[in-house]
Amino acid sequence: MTPIVEAAGLRKTFHDRDIGDVTAIDGLSLCVGQGELTALVGPDGAGKTTLMRMFAGLLKPDQGSLTVLGIDVARRPQAVQDRISYMPQRFGLYEDLSVQENLDLYADLHGVPADQRRDRFGRMLEMTDMARFTERPAGKLSGGMKQKLGLACTLVRSPDLLLLDEPSVGVDPLSRRDLWKIVHQLVEDEGLSVIVSTSYMDEAERCAQVHVMHEGRMLAEGTPATLRARAHGLTLVATPPAGTPARDLQARLIDAPDAIIDAVPRGGNVRFIRRPDADPARLADLLEGASSQTRCEELEDSFMILLREQDRAAEPLVAQAEPDRPPGDGKPVIVVRDLVRKFGDFTAVASTSFEVARGEIFGLLGPNGAGKTTTFRMLCGLLPATSGQLEVAGRNLRVARAQARARIGYVSQKFALYGNLSVRQNLEFFGGAYGLGGKMLRDRIRDAVEQFDLDPAAQSGLLPAGYKQRLAMATGLLHRPEILFLDEPTSGIDPLARRAFWRRITALAKGGVTVIITTHFMEEAEYCDRIAIQDAGEMLAIGTPQQVRDMAGHAGARDMNSAFIAIVEAGRKRRDAQAAA
Repeated sequence: MTPIVEAAGLRKTFHDRDIGDVTAIDGLSLCVGQGELTALVGPDGAGKTTLMRMFAGLLKPDQGSLTVLGIDVARRPQAVQDRISYMPQRFGLYEDLSVQENLDLYADLHGVPADQRRDRFGRMLEMTDMARFTERPAGKLSGGMKQKLGLACTLVRSPDLLLLDEPSVGVDPLSRRDLWKIVHQLVEDEGLSVIVSTSYMDEAERCAQVHVMHEGRMLAEGTPATLRARAHGLTLVATPPAGTPARDLQARLIDAPDAIIDAVPRGGNVRFIRRPDADPARLADLLEGASSQTRCEELEDSFMILLREQDRAAEPLVAQAEPDRPPGDGKPVIVVRDLVRKFGDFTAVASTSFEVARGEIFGLLGPNGAGKTTTFRMLCGLLPATSGQLEVAGRNLRVARAQARARIGYVSQKFALYGNLSVRQNLEFFGGAYGLGGKMLRDRIRDAVEQFDLDPAAQSGLLPAGYKQRLAMATGLLHRPEILFLDEPTSGIDPLARRAFWRRITALAKGGVTVIITTHFMEEAEYCDRIAIQDAGEMLAIGTPQQVRDMAGHAGARDMNSAFIAIVEAGRKRRDAQAAA
C-alpha cells in the first residue's frame, strides 16, 4: 500500500527558559498507509500532538525527514496544507455565528468553489445529523454537537488526508459513537486516509494500524490484533465475594505491582493483568477468595503492559486515606429535592431529586448538555437554584451558601490553575483562598507535593494533562474537605493517569470523604457506589452500577457503556412520543 506519511529519525526540541530544552519527539520513525484509519496512542506528554502538528506543516522538525502525500513538509508546508484537513483538540468555532455561517466561513477560508458547496454542505450536515440546526448559534450547541460541527467545518473541502487530534475528548458515549460512524463512513465511502490521536483504547481498536508512543519515541506498532497478542495468557477476570465492592478488590490488586500489571473494575467484576512471573500463591492471597478465570486480551491490556515496561516509576501511587472522620448521624450529607434551574425559558435542570451518604462515591452521568455541570454548580453554591430544596454538609444553600462552600472541594472541567505560576505558587494561592496559612499551609503543601508526585518548581501551564489533573486535585484537597466535587476531571488523560486518579479517590472515600463526580468514561461509573443518569435536565435512572445495567435491559446488561446509551435513547424516544401526542 502506498505510504501517505513517511517519517525517519524525526526529532523536535522546545526550549523553555525555566526548565531548559524539552525533547518532544526523539528519533521517531513511522510509515502510514493510504486509505487507512491509523491511530496514535500514548500517555500524556508522549508527543502525539507535536507529531500531528508536524504532519500538518505547522511545526518544522529539527532533524530527520518527513514526507506527507509525497511532499517534503519542511520544504513545502503550504503544498501539504492545501491537500489536508486538520482538526486540533480545540477547534476554533465562532460561537456567535450560526452552524451554517461557520460552514460558510470555513468554506471561504479554504477557497471552496460556490458550485461545490451545496453538495458538500448537504453531505456534511446529513452525516453529522445537524441539518435541523443550521440556524442555531454554535455557542448554544452541546459539547458533542460542537465536535461534530468542528468535524464538518474541517471537511468543507474534500482532503487527501484527515488529521484528528483527540476528537472525542469531553464528549459523551452517544456523541463519540456518532463521531466514529462519520469517520468510518468517510474511510469506507471516500477512501479517505485518516490519522487520529486518542486516549480511548476502544477507539484505537477500530483502526487498521496503531502506533504506541512514549516520551517522543515509538514503542510498538502494528494491527490491533498484533499488539493484543503481547497480553496473551496474562489477562484474567475476578468476581469479588458477595458484599465486596469491585473497587476494593481492584485497589488491592493494583497496589501489588510485584504480581499485577493492571486492574480495573468492569461489570461488577475486576479485569486484571498478571505479571508473567507472578507467584500463584501470591495471586491467591491477593484475590482473598475471589474466583478468577482467564479472559480474552484487549488492546488496552497490551498498552498498559508496554507502559509499565517502560517506566516503573509510573506505577499508580497508593493514595493515603484521610484520617477516618467521626461517624455521621446517619443523615445524608447531600439532599436534593425537586431541584429546578431555568435560564429564561430554557429549563437546564427539571425537578431532580437524590441523596448522597457520607463516604459515598456518587456518579452523575449524562450526554453533553444534560444539565450535569449546572447541577454541580448549584451543589457547590456557585449558582442559585430556581426552586427546590438543596442541602450540602447540613447547610441549606439558599441561606448558608458560604458556610457550605467552606466544607467542600471543587475540581472543575478545565482545571482552574494559573498557568504562569509554579506548582508551589498555585498551592500557596489556593491554600490561602481556603484560609490556610503559616506552618499548616507549608505542611499541607509538602504532603500534597509528596502524595501527588509533583515538582514544586514546575510551571503549571507547561505540565502534561495528567499532571495538571494531579495539581488540580491537590489544590482541591488542601483544606481537607468533607465533600469533593469533580467535574469531568479525567477528560483527555490517558488510562495510566486515570488508574492513579481513581486509586486516590477510593482511598479518600475509605477515609470518609464524600465524592460527587461527573464523567464521560463509562468504565469509571464502575468505581461509584451509585450513579444517576440525566438527560435534558431530567433524571432517567439512579442506583448501583448493577441496578442501572439491569434497568437498561438485555442490551445494557454487559457493560455500562451500552447501558448508558440504551437508557438515554429510551428516554429520548419517550420524550419524542410525549411531544408528538
